[in-house]
Amino acid sequence: MKNTLRKSARKETEKKETFQPDFAEKVRAFVSEWAVTIILLLFGTTTLLQAFVVPTGSMEDTVLIGDHMFVDKLAYAPPGPVSRFLLPYVEVKRGDIVVFKFPVNPRENYIKRIVGVPGDRIRIVNKQLYLNGKAVKEPYVVHKTPYIDSYRDNFPSEPNTRLAEPAYEMLSRHVVNGEVVVPPGHYFAMGDNRDNSLDSRYWGFVPRENIIGKPAIIFWSYDTSTERLADPNIISIDHLIDLGLNFFTKTRWKRTFMVPKGYPLG
Repeated sequence: MKNTLRKSARKETEKKETFQPDFAEKVRAFVSEWAVTIILLLFGTTTLLQAFVVPTGSMEDTVLIGDHMFVDKLAYAPPGPVSRFLLPYVEVKRGDIVVFKFPVNPRENYIKRIVGVPGDRIRIVNKQLYLNGKAVKEPYVVHKTPYIDSYRDNFPSEPNTRLAEPAYEMLSRHVVNGEVVVPPGHYFAMGDNRDNSLDSRYWGFVPRENIIGKPAIIFWSYDTSTERLADPNIISIDHLIDLGLNFFTKTRWKRTFMVPKGYPLG
């Protein structure tokens, strides 16, 4: 009798140990886990991070056409009474790489490097940047044209091309003793590809409220053309075909998880 009871108890234990959740429970667990993940991703990419793809070569060779990155939207956010003690808010500094709403067309996002903060005096002489009267060392800058452009490379000066209206206002109201003086609440931004960059020289200052954040990480980099990335809201058929045929060969694998970093100036 005792042996029979032991065998029955052993069978009950084995049943409990080998119990597996049924299919419905597995589905519910799977759905609940992914629902939480999706909610977190949606929350994070709308309030904390923003996806951004680089459409032009104005920041070469620091940032390349086809770099897909997340932008940290909290980095420069104004701190609240409590959050200032919890989150690492920082001020926009010279040398920072920032993503911002294009002042001439706020529907477009640009990426440039801040070279001047409020109160700074800026001029360029034969491609050399001077900040507050001193020549600045810029190891990230590349020059890809051998000639000197009278406006681009000796700034501020008489424009030799059509400028945006804010740039004309900058030249007429914010030039003192041959230097551009950055007004309060604004910044002067330039591309690292200094000879091929439409920047503050051509469309004026960046208002503080236009700055979205700074690059957090490059999550994918694909070698493609500006034309295929000109409108971030439209994916062309050519681009889709190119992706299908060349995803593995044209993905810049070495740039995955890179972080574009600033460089202190002044």
